[in-house]
Amino acid sequence: MAKTATLPDREAVPDIPVVRTVEVADLKEVLVKGLSDFKEKPSHILMLALIYPIVGLLSARLAAGYDVLPLIFPLVSGFALIGPLAAIGLYELSRRREKGLEVSWKSAFEICHSPSIGSIVALGALLMVIFLIWLAAALAIYELTFGAVTPSSIGEFATQVFTTPAGWTLILVGCGVGFLFAVLVLAISVVSFPLLLDRDVGAGVAIRTSVRAVAANPVTMAVWGMIVAGALVLGSIPFFVGLAVVMPVLGHATWRLYRKVVVA
Repeated sequence: MAKTATLPDREAVPDIPVVRTVEVADLKEVLVKGLSDFKEKPSHILMLALIYPIVGLLSARLAAGYDVLPLIFPLVSGFALIGPLAAIGLYELSRRREKGLEVSWKSAFEICHSPSIGSIVALGALLMVIFLIWLAAALAIYELTFGAVTPSSIGEFATQVFTTPAGWTLILVGCGVGFLFAVLVLAISVVSFPLLLDRDVGAGVAIRTSVRAVAANPVTMAVWGMIVAGALVLGSIPFFVGLAVVMPVLGHATWRLYRKVVVA
């Protein structure tokens, strides 16, 4: 059962959103409602239109040379870092459905008319910067481990990574650094984008509210982060086809999680 967290300065600053503490069990309801939103207005075509041009460009670049191989995993895992931005239209669909408003494909683009569009763009730019820093860090880790040598084939690259001590070091260090980036993005964005769609509070307040929500619910948010990461991995396995369903469901569920955590 959700309950309001006690914050001593709340009366002094009434315009700052109030956060609740929620239980891990509440995440089941969040996911069920997210799946219901997806079934009501399936958005897999929208996700395919977003995902497959990226996959196509990456595949074309890979066919031209294997120098991009070290960035394959960072690019795929980077979906989790920019996912909150990519799902902004899905939050809008859930918001409109919640209010009983008309929901259509065009509704996802209504965010362009949001009073908070400037803050949404600023927060999205921040996530993109974090994503690019992650790619640079991942490439630096690879070069520190293997040097600047380009793999001659996919098989050689896989052998280097999975059967050599240097490869094991790359996996451990890369996953450790990636985990830190994921925690950072989760903390600043788990409820900030939905909050900006719901209220014109500014990017700073949205980020602080998101951090406070994570601080008030560390275990629940950690489990949510693992659910998101696991679902994205499973969705990526069959050549990213599953992401067309996984990402919309997670996007809708994130709006429902926002409703659970932040007092309306």
